[in-house]
Order: sequence, then C-alpha cells, then structure tokens
Amino acid sequence: MISNLVVDDHESWRGFTSNILQRVPELQVAGEASDGVQAIRLAQQLQPDLIVLDIGLPQLNGIEVARRICFLSPKSKVVFMSGNRSNEIAREALRTGGYGYVVKWAAASDLLPAVEAALQCKRFISAGLDGSAASLRGEAMPAQAAAGRTVPWRSRLWR
Repeated sequence: MISNLVVDDHESWRGFTSNILQRVPELQVAGEASDGVQAIRLAQQLQPDLIVLDIGLPQLNGIEVARRICFLSPKSKVVFMSGNRSNEIAREALRTGGYGYVVKWAAASDLLPAVEAALQCKRFISAGLDGSAASLRGEAMPAQAAAGRTVPWRSRLWR
C-alpha cells in the first residue's frame, strides 16, 4: 500500500482529492489536514509516501509546509495541487522539493499522472499554468530522486 496525506483547507477539495486517489486500490488515504500546522503534525506522525498539498492554507502556506515536511518526513513525496496558475508560485513550490504541480481545474485528469510521476521520482507539471510550463520541467529534481520506485498499478490505470 502507498499511504497518502491530503491537505486542503476546503473540505470539498479534500473529499474530491481522496476520491480520485481511492480509484487506485494501492493508494490509501491515511489522513487529511485542513491547515498547515495540522499537515506538519500529521506528516510527522504518519510518514506518508505521498502528500497532496494545497498552497493557500491557513496558519502556514503550503510552500512553507513543504519546506518543513522535507525534514520531518523525508521519504514523503509532495505533489502540490493549487488553484494558483502562476509560473512563479509553481517554481517556488517545486524548489521546496515537490515532484508535481497540478492546477485544480485540471485535477480530474492530472492528479493520478502526477502521483505516478512522483512515485517514480519524476516531475509532473499541469499544462494549465500561466506562461510556459515547459520552463519548469527542466528545473533540478529533489534530492530524493535517486531512490526511484516502480508504480505497480500504472498498467491497469492507463489502458
């Protein structure tokens, strides 16, 4: 099982995200958080394989949360999911060690491919960013990228 933590301040988005992840039996939603402080606490406690993280969170924004999580839960891979389409925000998010950036309006089609990429230590960027997403794809990958992982459900999911 691949454990996941879903972090978003809107309950409806947490539910939507969890539903998408639960389409794949190997992906288990281990917890949900509604603010940055709770996200850090749960990440440290649960040590999830993957964290789907919104940027616009109360108490601590998602970028600051990711900076702290990389020390408290170093094996966790972060995929940002945000309504913010700014290339600069996405670039800053990815510099924290995030493997993916999904714009919320494309989450139904982009979230699972972003999760797959992250679990294989690859980068995924939604095409819906303002400006050129291609410029972000060449950015340096997080340090954990050397510890690659295969995704057993890929062949079933993308048939």
